[in-house]
Amino acid sequence: MLHTPETLPEAELIRLRAAQGEGQHETVAREAADLLARWGDHRDLLLIHATSLRFLGRFDEALAQLDRLAVDHPHFSLMHQERGLCHIARRDAPAAIEALLTAVGINPALPHSWKMLSGVYRLTGDMESALKAEAHVHTLRALPPVVVEATALFADGDLSQAEALTRRFLLTHGDHPEAMRLLAKIGVAHDVLDDAEVLYAGVLTLAPDHRAARQEYVETLIARHKYPEAREALAPLRGGDEDLQRLDATIAVGLGHHEEAIALYHAMLARLPAEPGDNTALRGQLADLHLWLGHALKTLGRVPEAIAAYTHAAALRPEFGDAWWSLANLKTYRFTPEAVETMRKAEEAPGTIAIDRVHLNFALGKALEDAGDAASSWHHYARGNALQREASQYRPEILETNTRLQKQVCTSAFFTAREGWGAAAPDPIFVLGLPRSGSTLIEQILASHPEIEGTQELPDIQRIVLELQGREHDIDAPAYPGSLADLTPLQCRALGERYLAETQAQRSLGRPFFIDKMPNNFRHIGLIHLILPNAKIIDTRRDPMSCCFSNLKQLFAQGQEFTYSIEDIARYYRTYLELMRHWDEALPGRVLRVLHEDVIEDLETQVRRLLDHCGLPFDEACLNFHQNRRAVRTPSSEQVRRPIFRDGMDQWRAFEPFLDDLKTHLGSALTDWR
Repeated sequence: MLHTPETLPEAELIRLRAAQGEGQHETVAREAADLLARWGDHRDLLLIHATSLRFLGRFDEALAQLDRLAVDHPHFSLMHQERGLCHIARRDAPAAIEALLTAVGINPALPHSWKMLSGVYRLTGDMESALKAEAHVHTLRALPPVVVEATALFADGDLSQAEALTRRFLLTHGDHPEAMRLLAKIGVAHDVLDDAEVLYAGVLTLAPDHRAARQEYVETLIARHKYPEAREALAPLRGGDEDLQRLDATIAVGLGHHEEAIALYHAMLARLPAEPGDNTALRGQLADLHLWLGHALKTLGRVPEAIAAYTHAAALRPEFGDAWWSLANLKTYRFTPEAVETMRKAEEAPGTIAIDRVHLNFALGKALEDAGDAASSWHHYARGNALQREASQYRPEILETNTRLQKQVCTSAFFTAREGWGAAAPDPIFVLGLPRSGSTLIEQILASHPEIEGTQELPDIQRIVLELQGREHDIDAPAYPGSLADLTPLQCRALGERYLAETQAQRSLGRPFFIDKMPNNFRHIGLIHLILPNAKIIDTRRDPMSCCFSNLKQLFAQGQEFTYSIEDIARYYRTYLELMRHWDEALPGRVLRVLHEDVIEDLETQVRRLLDHCGLPFDEACLNFHQNRRAVRTPSSEQVRRPIFRDGMDQWRAFEPFLDDLKTHLGSALTDWR
């Protein structure tokens, strides 16, 4: 059995590279081949072997080793550089140019690739391209060698080494824009976005005209949902290339300016050829734009136009799973048999990438469910869930640990001792619970009241939680929620005021109250109460079989990783019940519970309960919520634009033969959930 690649001693690689540097290529090739018999998948060993084979003139063998390397490491820039050098040695200029361009496309910090490109371009008479390549060589020569080396390591996925080199350089030499930018990119790769934001801001203080850094800064702000700041940072770059226009449209969507986003997408499409022909890259570009356009149209309730956009995207790329799933996710769309067959073929095709395969399975599940074929539908739902769960890092113990600690920290006595803390404003109405529990319906009902504004699923509470957790997050012994006990009255008030200030950008109508409909905020009711003691909190709840099944057939755009296995969703539901019971004991009367089934059975009674809880007078508009044309971004967007209907209440029963495990894992929650 082969050893894992990590077991090859680093000293062996150092020795072989030193021998290579001394020109001992016969020895290196022989010894590398012996080592590959034991460590056949080792990336760097394969590259060393191929390099010595090239120096020995054994080009076909070298290229064969590089092909072997490309199977597991297709984006390894040094592999593509070595392939280019082999083609140069074989006097194959077109193949050399293609390989070297691929190398620098992955990793622009490869001076040898740029130098070789310049030479090959000169040999082929392409002086313009040669001069551009030489300009890159000069740019890299102007940078400190350590920064170039670290950038190359980062591009090839060696993040730890790249970070160590960059930090040492900055400690020794002080602020340097490119080193700081590289450290910010490493932060983004590690999902430490707050650090990355600070570093990018520092880069732009030193080099305000650094175009690439500014674009990356904007992308980081968008990832943090800081859309007003992103728009301000983007302003100096406006009117530029398509990437910048795409960012502008993304910011517009984030700010709720969907008409503006639609206009931007139409403008981008107008500048591109409508018929891409055999141009695969252009075909993908057009498909993406039509998809994003469809999302914006759907949010505004312009469903026929959204369907046309999604259908166009799928026609451009028949394997484009996201386009097919977007049609299915309208909930009201019905697929033709021809469309189902197209999706089947795409899902079965060996070349379909993993993310498309996931989307296609969920779309097929919905199409076949609508056709009444529960067995085939469940096959695809189960396959889509399995593929998505396989790619997930979700650990149910994290939430269960958080629940245990919330119960320990956030007691009745804890809150009594902190009564009156936080920002006094009553503006927010938190609608929370599990996804697919009817929260969008409650949001739509409340947002139909003339004094309440609907926004979207706001990330602001989650951002505060991340800060309270600290940078060194210990999964088994997290700082939060214990860190709540360390907050002072002044800090609680400041956090509440910050939340109100940062959500202001979402409040375009100027109404006195607004809705924050982030389901997962049920985990943080203690924090919400501390910093916003007069905010209203509404728990939307749904029968566990209906709720869990609805989650199992839903592919979320991001997050909600607990929904992709029967065991995970059942554990999550049970933990949710446990934590909500705790809040009822620690903060009696603080949370209004609304059962989805009660809303369906007796809308007016539940509307009056909701408005009484919010301290607002009854308004008929809340009963006619389906007439509200506000933007809705959740999967239930089209369902809440229809009057109350019962046809979704017991959809799980058609799938009951496949849900025995769900019943088993839910256990007592099946009956003790209200």
